[in-house]
Amino acid sequence: MRNEEKILTIIREDSWMMEILQTVKILDLQDWWICAGFVRSKIWDTIHEFDFRTPIADVDVIYFDPSNVEELEEKQYEEILKSLLPNIPWSVKNEARMHLRNNCPPYKSSIDAISKFPETATALGVKLDSQDHLILTAPCGIQDVVNMVVKPTPYILKNKEKGMIYEERVASKNWQTVWKKLEIHHICISNT
Repeated sequence: MRNEEKILTIIREDSWMMEILQTVKILDLQDWWICAGFVRSKIWDTIHEFDFRTPIADVDVIYFDPSNVEELEEKQYEEILKSLLPNIPWSVKNEARMHLRNNCPPYKSSIDAISKFPETATALGVKLDSQDHLILTAPCGIQDVVNMVVKPTPYILKNKEKGMIYEERVASKNWQTVWKKLEIHHICISNT
């Protein structure tokens, strides 16, 4: 699995993932993507040749709508998705407001927000376009995810104060207990 087309193929062939993508498309959100573990875990499961899907904590749906940054709207979208697919752990976030929670400058788009996720292997998103073509975004590239490398995104490396967020995530996720082939890179964090 060395190129984007292979990633798109394994997602296209996964009826569970495609049903989720079709369901989110119904909402007609601006600049929407399903991102992070939804994509990353599928790639890592495939590389590890698992016969089962690794459970994910949530299905991260993001969109970018600066005209309404009320969290209540996100919760309403989650409720709609739960009514359509009740067994999915939905999480919907408008990236036009998430910079406030993440204590950083405003994002310009959903892809800009994805580029600032903590790990390159998680900085991925997929969606369906208006003609149901599957699209992948990987603002930090796909090399790390397909080579089983976990390392900080360029944004995290440039903003050393965010390094602790990366280190805490890597420690709490404990991905190597599930995906044995992973290589985890750490950031040297100085207290000075």
